[in-house]
Amino acid sequence: MKTTLALALAATTALSPAAFAQDISEFRIGILGGENAQDRMNSYSCLQEYAEDALGVEVKLFAPADYNGVIQGLLGGTIDMAWLGASAYAATYLQDPEVVEPVLVKVNIDGSIGYHSIGFARTDSGIASLEDMQDKVFGFGDPNSTSGYLIPSIEIPQATGASMETGDYFGEVKFTGGHEQTIIAVFNGDIDAGVTWADGQGNWEDGYNSGALRKAVDAGLIDMNELVEIWKSKVIPEGPIVLRTALPEDVKATMTELVDGLHERDADCAYGVAAGETLGFQPVTHDTYTSVIEARRAKIGG
Repeated sequence: MKTTLALALAATTALSPAAFAQDISEFRIGILGGENAQDRMNSYSCLQEYAEDALGVEVKLFAPADYNGVIQGLLGGTIDMAWLGASAYAATYLQDPEVVEPVLVKVNIDGSIGYHSIGFARTDSGIASLEDMQDKVFGFGDPNSTSGYLIPSIEIPQATGASMETGDYFGEVKFTGGHEQTIIAVFNGDIDAGVTWADGQGNWEDGYNSGALRKAVDAGLIDMNELVEIWKSKVIPEGPIVLRTALPEDVKATMTELVDGLHERDADCAYGVAAGETLGFQPVTHDTYTSVIEARRAKIGG
C-alpha cells in the first residue's frame, strides 16, 4: 500500500544507489524466529534483492536461532533492520531506548494493525478450552515473543486463576523455541496444546489470513482441520519494522519507502515477508507500543 509517507520519501530515493555506498558498506536484515531458518531466508530473499538494487551495497540476511539473537544484533549494531514483535521491540527499547526506531507496521486485510495469541490443540485430544488443559503440557515459543509468551503469561493466569508455573495449573509449561516448533509439537502430539500468532481473520482451515499458522499451512506442515482453537487473547498491536537509529537518514528513508511500497510492487514478495495476506505496511510510531513496553517492564523487568 502506498502511503503519504512513502510518496514523501520517494524524492529521497531518487538519489543514485552509489550515494549510499559512501555511508554504508553493507546492509543487514535480521529475521525474527518463528519458522526454520532456511524458510525465513527464502521468504526474505526477494526483499534482499530489492534492497541491494536500492542501496547499491550487499544486503545480508540473518536468521538467529532465537528472538534474543535479533535483539542483541540490533543493540550491538550488527543488524540494521528487523521486523520485531511488540515484546521484542519492548525488550530492545528497555535496554537502549535510542538504538532503533519503529517505522512501519503490517496492515491486516480489514485495515487493522492488531493480531492475537491463539491457543490450540489437536481436534482428537478432547481439549476444547483452558479448563481442559489442567495438568496437561502447554507449549510456548520464545520468552521474548509477544504472542508466544508475554501476553499469554498475563492473560491466561487471569482466566485460570493460577500462575504459569509448572504444576500450579498446567502439568508442565515448556518453551519449544519458536512458533513453528510449537505448531509442529502440537500437531504431532508431542505436547497437549500451544500458543502461536495469527491475525484472527479469514478462515481457520487456512490458518487465518496471516501469521504462523498460515505459514505452516503454506509449507504443508499441518492440516488445520486436525487442530482446534482453545483460547484467543485480546488484540495485540502488531510489532514494528525497526531501523537502527544510527543509520544514515537517506538509507533509512530508502528502506522505509521500499518496504512501504512492497505490496504494491510485488504482492508475492510482500506475502512472504508479512507471513500471509495483508494490505501491506503503513507508518507507525513508538507510541503504539507504550502499553506493551509497560506490560513487559512489569512482567519481566528491565
